[in-house]
Amino acid sequence: MSFLRTLFPLARPVLKHIQPELAHTLTITALRLVKTHVPHVEENPRLRVRALGLDFPNPIGLAAGFDKNAEVTEAMLGFGFGFVEAGTVTPRPQGGNPRPRVFRLTPDVAVINRLGFNNKGIATARARLLEVQGRSGIRGINIGANKDSPDRVADYVTGLKELGPLASYATINISSPNTPGLRGLQNRAELETLLTAIVQARITLPRPLPLLVKIAPDLDDEALRDIAEVTLAHSIDGLIVSNTTIARPPTLKSKNAKEAGGLSGAPLFARSTEVLRTIRKFAKSLTLIGVGGISSGADAYAKIRAGASLVQLYTALTFDGPWLVDKLKRELLRLMDRDGIKTLADAVGRDP
Repeated sequence: MSFLRTLFPLARPVLKHIQPELAHTLTITALRLVKTHVPHVEENPRLRVRALGLDFPNPIGLAAGFDKNAEVTEAMLGFGFGFVEAGTVTPRPQGGNPRPRVFRLTPDVAVINRLGFNNKGIATARARLLEVQGRSGIRGINIGANKDSPDRVADYVTGLKELGPLASYATINISSPNTPGLRGLQNRAELETLLTAIVQARITLPRPLPLLVKIAPDLDDEALRDIAEVTLAHSIDGLIVSNTTIARPPTLKSKNAKEAGGLSGAPLFARSTEVLRTIRKFAKSLTLIGVGGISSGADAYAKIRAGASLVQLYTALTFDGPWLVDKLKRELLRLMDRDGIKTLADAVGRDP
């Protein structure tokens, strides 16, 4: 892992000047080539989190989208993430939308993507997860539906049954803006149907599995209340708040700002945190994972104080590299010291 920490700073200037999807592919390839086991990381016990029935060594997670096929969970845990989430995985391999489909918005510290759940399918992800069974680390799996599926609910059930037994938790992704009609599954009636099937499928798994639903930031308060009520009624364990946004803040400066797709990064921070704070009012018993625009310990801390027990990031890695994780943890501890907070759990939901 020390080799990787040396390699990435050297490669970073090159990666930032080539097409972003190619840069990502090269990064995944490099991580796969360096066979490594997760080293023992001496985490500060103040950052430990008990959530979803799991013991997280720290609250900083890798969001879905980076490791679509569960190829490098081991390497990313080695960079100090408290947990990693692979996917989104669909039952059948899927090429995604036409290229180009990923755009850097460097002046805005943001990215727009319209990838469209490109992945190698369940069989590949299953094989990768089997390789790391029995190793330490919390690995989630994010599941979705194929674009041309005649039965999207069945796709989610298939993903859960095939990959759930190999993961620490599973996320039902119904909020990507890049699969036509997918966000409709957030509507109350459709969500009821989906979660009824998902919960029935979970009963058949060989062990209890925490379930989360990943939602969009482009929802009004009524929709958020409906989601909270339905997830609580079906004993879902938590929500991931949030996916990318289809909104385009007027502050965007990049020439790529008008590209279609989901916007992630710094411009998403305020809205995703507002949604997080709102949904907590409706569902205080749910575990919330805050995502969207995190690039500093202060950002992570704000999500936690708004109600998140855990946080995830991805876009910031494309600008700052994986060594950002250690920086966030150090900054979190300094902020806790400033506020006289002994353990991270004491900070969750402190801001109304």
